Amino acid sequence: CEKKRCVPFRKYTGCIGRTPQAKEFKMSQGRWPVKSAKILLGLLRNAESNAEFKNLDTENLTITHIQVSMAQQGRRRTFRAHGRVNAYMNCPCHVEMLLEEKAESVEKPAEETKAKKFTKRQLAKRRLKVGGDQ
Repeated sequence: CEKKRCVPFRKYTGCIGRTPQAKEFKMSQGRWPVKSAKILLGLLRNAESNAEFKNLDTENLTITHIQVSMAQQGRRRTFRAHGRVNAYMNCPCHVEMLLEEKAESVEKPAEETKAKKFTKRQLAKRRLKVGGDQ
């Protein structure tokens, strides 16, 4: 695990150690989440193979939207001392990622500027401004 760049923790910061690498993001707490990064890299590889299957250019793909939301929790039980039972839940999530092909940038041709049309009232106001104090 190479700790080249940390991921700043902004929301859930309890019991998270501080690192000087988080100063880049104007934070003090950060970690290097290896397991989450592997899952996201797997999703990106999957998206790339889907794009190849749909005959898209994989070099021009960009991530336009990514969202992580909570999923339904899995319920299990753990047995404690004196005959008690506690809940043993896991917290999965749904990861939604949209990729699009970058369109080639085309320069906009210079258009002829149309003369602005003014009403009689607007023309009269302009004449008064130009004339000044009379």
